[in-house]
Amino acid sequence: MKEIRKIEHCGREVFGHLYFPEEEGVFPVVIFSHGYNGSGDDFAQYAEYLTRRGIAAFCYDFCGGSVRSRSSMKTTEMTIFTEKEDLCAVVSAIRKEPQIDEKRVFLFGGSQGGLVSALTADETEEQVRGLILLFPALCIADNWNERFPAGTQIPEEVDFWDMKLGKGFFESIRGFATFGHVGHYAKNVLVMHGDCDEIVPVEYSKKVCELYPRAKLEIFAGEGHGFTEAGNMRAAELTAAFVEENTK
Repeated sequence: MKEIRKIEHCGREVFGHLYFPEEEGVFPVVIFSHGYNGSGDDFAQYAEYLTRRGIAAFCYDFCGGSVRSRSSMKTTEMTIFTEKEDLCAVVSAIRKEPQIDEKRVFLFGGSQGGLVSALTADETEEQVRGLILLFPALCIADNWNERFPAGTQIPEEVDFWDMKLGKGFFESIRGFATFGHVGHYAKNVLVMHGDCDEIVPVEYSKKVCELYPRAKLEIFAGEGHGFTEAGNMRAAELTAAFVEENTK
């Protein structure tokens, strides 16, 4: 079962799909946050798998997070922190759904959505039962600050991976020490990362797992930044098992 949800906040609208198991009940939920220039549909197979395991899922588009986003806002207005605002609004709204157990809400973030989920979990710990990160792009601030070491070097727009980013994206992360803002979430964390990831080195996930008090790192042999079908299936299974273990 899949239903559309639209969540308004900060003068913008988040579009997403809420997935439910077929049976009646109140369910734990996993909120999926997509990566750069992705969409909620990127995790549709994960969501459908979870519903077969008795777990609900919410897959949404970040505002300005993609050229194919169904949420509002231009891509040139998006920053890591507008995405964090989106996710905070999503958490608040989904917890109020009658079919959702507000005490069993899990965050799942892939790539840039992983960074956003990690930042959000640290600030919303009381509302979030567990955190799942899929090759989280904890390198974003490092990468762009290396490319634009001086603020005067930042252009008005950058065309990156078929999507335009505005100056505010880069200005918002100038001097941002990512590992000073993540790793404090005290509940259970599952991190999944491929050992052949050429976009986000696995060392970033290893480092954040050293910071979290209760983290487990699953390294996927031979997988890159974007898993194969077999890798995605294993990741979905590990996600379901993590939710089940943390809702007993």
